Amino acid sequence: MSASDPKLISGNANPELAKTIAKRMSMHRGMKVGLVDARVERFNDQEIFVEVYENVRGEDMFIVQPTSKPANDNLMELLIIADALRRSSAARITAVIPYFGYARQDRRTKARTPISAKLVANLIAEGGVERVLTMDLHAAQIQGFFDIPVDNLYASPIFALDILHQFEGKVDDVMVISPDVGGVARARELATRIGAPLAIVDKRREKPGEIAEMTVIGNVEGKRCLIVDDICDTAGTLCKAAEVLMEHGATEVHAYITHGVMSGPAVERVSKSVMKSLVITDTIEPTTAVKTCANIRIVPTAPMFAQAILNIWNGTSVSSLFETETLVPIYEGLYPNGMWGR
Repeated sequence: MSASDPKLISGNANPELAKTIAKRMSMHRGMKVGLVDARVERFNDQEIFVEVYENVRGEDMFIVQPTSKPANDNLMELLIIADALRRSSAARITAVIPYFGYARQDRRTKARTPISAKLVANLIAEGGVERVLTMDLHAAQIQGFFDIPVDNLYASPIFALDILHQFEGKVDDVMVISPDVGGVARARELATRIGAPLAIVDKRREKPGEIAEMTVIGNVEGKRCLIVDDICDTAGTLCKAAEVLMEHGATEVHAYITHGVMSGPAVERVSKSVMKSLVITDTIEPTTAVKTCANIRIVPTAPMFAQAILNIWNGTSVSSLFETETLVPIYEGLYPNGMWGR
């Protein structure tokens, strides 16, 4: 165990998640864990300024900051907070990045293009961060872009608990759907957890943001289809996939997406789609439109992140959180009206 208690500090990307993580850590430890008092502000020319009001010398610091929209501002906040802590002699700095921006730029898809995910990994490591804790990286190999330890949590254990709760007595009719060939491993992992079969929607793009053709690989007739993916951006692919599945005989379609980017017309598309529900996590702070959309539901990640932070601080296993037996007690009794809520 570290000589000092874990201390959390938050940027402006998702302060509510940071507060909830601190609250859950307080419950787990039986003593108050609060956010370090600091200000993260902008000058008139939008330069970012950070001032930490508490002594952090020799402390085990955890920065909670997803690099979601606006990605560049939130990334710079993370780097500047890390620099402030390093220059204040913090013993160890861990970046808790629930949503890792730029992860989709993880390889060169054509000539003369960048690998931005590697560049961001270099910036984070050079900024003084000694460990990264994140959730559902777009590609697992991004862990290898870092020259520091990376703990990649998975939302599938949380989704599995939710599915078994929401579809109690109906799991035999459930089929897990991967919206593309690249996401098969993620979908298969969830399908294995709930004991459901797997199908694939194969899509072909003419150019980014446009779908040319979709083909269903597998028999979805009479099934409750659950589309599983890591990112929902404009929701165009997701809504189109739901339509194709219904055309192939699915009785209903739901979606389980880790990171609800929900940019542009996404909320409107989801609200008008044939999907009965879209389930996302709170790794990205939801907008008012997302919170009030009738067929969007948000499940919490704070209990998992809180326990992962405590495990890192204690020097114990983070991968133990992937087991249902470990996760159920963490989530049990979280909401007064059942396991899950809005």
